[in-house]
Amino acid sequence: MHFIGVLIVGAIIGAIAGALTDRGGNGWLWNIVGGLVGSWIGQALFGTWGPSLAGIAIFPSIVGAVIFVFLASWFVGKQK
Repeated sequence: MHFIGVLIVGAIIGAIAGALTDRGGNGWLWNIVGGLVGSWIGQALFGTWGPSLAGIAIFPSIVGAVIFVFLASWFVGKQK
């Protein structure tokens, strides 16, 4: 059950990051990947302060996901 919770929270964080950067709309799988990788980046850089859901600190995870989504979309844009 915890794994499903992590996937749902990751998808929500990825969707928020996509909306904040105006680079969203790439589907639910990209939202999950962006949210989970962004959560890892955010918690590694900023710690685990603030509220958490399913073991994921919300605020640092959103900041990390925004950074990841922005860099990933910039890198993919360079490849085209």
